[in-house]
Amino acid sequence: MLRSPSSVTGGDSGAKVVEDGKTYMENAAKKASVIAEYTGYLTLADDAGLEVDALNGVPGINSKRWAGEDATDAIRIAKLLQALEGVTDRRARFVAAIAVVHPDSTPEGVLGVCDGHIRHAPVGESGFGYDPVFVPDGYEQTFAELGEEIKNRISHRAKALEQALALL
Repeated sequence: MLRSPSSVTGGDSGAKVVEDGKTYMENAAKKASVIAEYTGYLTLADDAGLEVDALNGVPGINSKRWAGEDATDAIRIAKLLQALEGVTDRRARFVAAIAVVHPDSTPEGVLGVCDGHIRHAPVGESGFGYDPVFVPDGYEQTFAELGEEIKNRISHRAKALEQALALL
């Protein structure tokens, strides 16, 4: 039976996948391995984060939890902008790891990176997370302004997925 990409989650397996890896790849591989073991099918899983040069890579692997477990996107963005107050070098990048696990095999993985910078204030309505403050290199608009079609072509996940196809 084929399942849609969104039909199987860590919760479906009865096991909570704790993202306690030290790298994006460790977290992605852990998630993919749990689901592959549960389903017996080829599985892809990802982990991603925003790395800001002036903050030594923070929020990084903890991008979602950086402002607290229950923080909203708006709270995370506010914390980021506060941390960058007065900072002129706002270079940053989104990084995505995608792990591919064939049943009974060792995870393989790839990384995708989208370089850019952080705006001084959020702009745009689409997307999620830090999209309203991240401007990818080569563009003047944030991910949230560019819209799904462009973002899905140039994002860190798009770059990782393009590489992951070779592992299938």
